[in-house]
Amino acid sequence: MAYLRRKIDDYLEAWFHDSDRKPLIIKGARQIGKTESIRRFSAEHYENVIEINFIESPQFKTILENGYHPDEVTRNITRMDPAIVFVPSKTLLFFDEIQAYPDIATSLKFFAADGRFDVICSGSLLGINYKQIESISVGYKTDYEMYSLDFEEFLWARGYDDSLKQDLLSHMIDGRSLNATTQNVLTPLFMDYVILGGMPEVVARYFETKSFSGTLELQKQIIAAYREDIRKYTEGADQTRITRIFDAIPAQLAKDNKKFQISKVASGARFHDYAGCVDWLQDAGIIKKCYCLEFPELPLKGNYDDTKFKLYMADTGLLTAMLDDESQADLRANKNLGVYKGALYESVVGEALYKQGYSLFYYKRGDGTLEEDFFIRDTENLIPVEVKARGGKSQSLRSLIKNDKYSDIRWGLKLSLNNIGFENSIYTFPYYCSFLIRKWLELR
Repeated sequence: MAYLRRKIDDYLEAWFHDSDRKPLIIKGARQIGKTESIRRFSAEHYENVIEINFIESPQFKTILENGYHPDEVTRNITRMDPAIVFVPSKTLLFFDEIQAYPDIATSLKFFAADGRFDVICSGSLLGINYKQIESISVGYKTDYEMYSLDFEEFLWARGYDDSLKQDLLSHMIDGRSLNATTQNVLTPLFMDYVILGGMPEVVARYFETKSFSGTLELQKQIIAAYREDIRKYTEGADQTRITRIFDAIPAQLAKDNKKFQISKVASGARFHDYAGCVDWLQDAGIIKKCYCLEFPELPLKGNYDDTKFKLYMADTGLLTAMLDDESQADLRANKNLGVYKGALYESVVGEALYKQGYSLFYYKRGDGTLEEDFFIRDTENLIPVEVKARGGKSQSLRSLIKNDKYSDIRWGLKLSLNNIGFENSIYTFPYYCSFLIRKWLELR
């Protein structure tokens, strides 16, 4: 499988050229390409790479028994495998699957102080007690959170270079409509992205075969692996509860009221029994929470009800793969989103927002007459973001902008199938421009 260009490539390059670089921990869900990206980077930048996978080679879980100093750690590694050689200033030590051995994080501050060897750690969030890792290595490491491919990376896989991004961005900044050719190319390509998602193996299969053949099977294998991890890393009642939440996400998103209702997950289900299970799925990188604001005003954090939220799959392609068989067939054959239209468009926009670093928030007034899909902010404004799956007026968006009681809101964003435009203090962008929102806000 050909290597897919990823945004982490530039991050790793910058980390390598930082003379004060610290050990790096790369976090993210399983099968998003962490290990492959690290291997490619290390092969290009180091004469000597030592990779230790704590799941495949559990015998290395004893390397800290004599202490955390690099001399002790490297001595134990070479004792277990005499073929391994440590060359100062030319060696990268790559600890993979550290969720199986979180104590290794204790050694990072000693490697940071010593400076002879670079260290990168990686592992899925499944089973990682990251609070423990954070507490024992704070100040001596750098963190990077990796996701599945966003739409920009998907375009790179298709063969487009950065000039397309710059062209889209310039049209957004100037408020100029895109030409018919751009619309006709990117709209169906974005629909393919909604169906496929950004899991590297799935995307690579699609572009190599130029078809959807085999992609659903790959997606279902990943979903099955998530279920297996739930069984592997949890016990008892939590195992059942987490699985129920996971299975309920597509159906709950398909409803007009997309608020996740734990009472619908199982008979007699109560919030306090399931709240930790929702958090487990989010910590694992499988889902993302979108919290309901108490009131649409700044600041966002601290202004939400943590008992009210929508749940999205962290990769929309996996959400599509969880739909019923009839919807699957119609979606892939006719690109008909059916009853899931609103859910899928909303999910993929939410995905674009959190992959740009935004936390997810929405608002639904108590009387149910006003609801907005997402809220983000710039330095001065609270910005409502509406995802329009169908035509018609954006009544809630207009109300938020015009009503004086929402004083932090002066204008809004609407994402739809329509072209770029601006009217009544509402900027309209096609769905496929959603990955550029943060950059557009910085430059507008």
